[in-house]
Amino acid sequence: MVFSSVLFLLIFLPVTLALHFLARTFFVRNLVLLAASLAFYIWGEAVFFPVLLLSITVHWGFGLLIDRESDPWRRKILLSTGIGIILLLLFYFKYAAFFCDRLVLPLGHALGWRVHCLPAPLHLPLGISFFTFQVISYLIDVYRGTITPQPRWYKAALYKSFFPQLIAGPIVRYADVAPAFTRRTLTLSDFAEGVTRFVVGLAQKVLIANVVGKVADRAFSLAYGELTAGIAWLGAVCYAFQIYFDFNGYSNMAIGMGRMFGFRFLENFDHPYAALSITDFWRRWHISLSSWFRDYLYVPLGGNRISPARTYVNLYLVFVLCGLWHGANETFVVWGLYHGTLLVAERMVRHAGLLPPPGAIRRVYVWLAVIVGWVFFRSASLPEAGRFLSRMVPRGDAGNMWGIQDLLTPELALTLGLAVVFSFPVSAWLRIAANHVPKRGLVDGVEVAGAGALLALSLIRLAGDAFNPFIYFRF
Repeated sequence: MVFSSVLFLLIFLPVTLALHFLARTFFVRNLVLLAASLAFYIWGEAVFFPVLLLSITVHWGFGLLIDRESDPWRRKILLSTGIGIILLLLFYFKYAAFFCDRLVLPLGHALGWRVHCLPAPLHLPLGISFFTFQVISYLIDVYRGTITPQPRWYKAALYKSFFPQLIAGPIVRYADVAPAFTRRTLTLSDFAEGVTRFVVGLAQKVLIANVVGKVADRAFSLAYGELTAGIAWLGAVCYAFQIYFDFNGYSNMAIGMGRMFGFRFLENFDHPYAALSITDFWRRWHISLSSWFRDYLYVPLGGNRISPARTYVNLYLVFVLCGLWHGANETFVVWGLYHGTLLVAERMVRHAGLLPPPGAIRRVYVWLAVIVGWVFFRSASLPEAGRFLSRMVPRGDAGNMWGIQDLLTPELALTLGLAVVFSFPVSAWLRIAANHVPKRGLVDGVEVAGAGALLALSLIRLAGDAFNPFIYFRF
């Protein structure tokens, strides 16, 4: 059940909101949200519900054990054991088949052993990559003494399974939401702001990501001989906008729903396509993930407080693991290495004291670099990525350069224009302009009317188009 489905929009969310607001105490409200969250997961992945329960119990139980233990060595053992259990689950479902096929099987054949791997990559439990990172951050924070572990299982379960952020984040840290489990303020203004944020996210997903996603899928599915430079570039650009508005839209819907229920999630995107460098891009893209790697891997490894060579190694390690986190495939590893190389190169340039080029040139560099990286991310294999990238190189033939007449419809052209515009902080600019309008009621009326129009257009689009994938469900 995705957020942009009619079932969720017209039944699940309204019923959950009604039950939540009808509850008179925070205890009952928490139970309502927990029951709704577990039902949400069971609806999508009933067979893997025990995996979620095991993960919840591990992070709750080991958190309490670590906090109660005073011996440093035993605390480390408990921390390692708790993290090891949750990583073992992730490895089995996400990486076992990959490593067996790429490493164990060739080694077994070379040594003359009979090795049997899993028949195919296993179907992933929904949200396992996201809630695994939540467990790890929770246990490490308890170990460091930066948070007090949650003594009640049902509150720990709600933190782990809260449906707005369960499937695809943002990766919520316990310290950011812990006070809301005991008491949270529910105001009409917060609820209205949450609804507006949710509708904006829904529109990003349905009215932009779904439209460009069709063209991206078409371009990446074409045979090598059918792919022209024009189609390849159009497909790569469409995928860049699809993954951004798909994931940012989902994050906005999650943040909006959290606000409706009295929770405040941190921002997950800050207009990354407006970045002036790849370093800046990663401060703006999937902020909860990049900050997680920074705080729980990069900084403990020494960060940039050590020699330049060690810093470069740390950057490569972080981004290789970031790539693997997205999926068990060589394409994700190469994507991580690619971004690690760009970050290292930018750091070298800064250390050399070279002056940066003008902002326009830097933005073009970021767009081109990120789009090329998305080709690796989107492709099913490295040879497929190589073929697609080779087709993006112009060959001088007009037919090869373009060939996009059938794909570049007026709807797509309009959608791409909107995607470019809203890749920049237009909403912030409009908010600044609105502050200078003397009649606040007029501004509020325009916001309500705009949100209503976006909601109506999104529902119409959903009713008339079955194409409604969500990219990060497979991560």
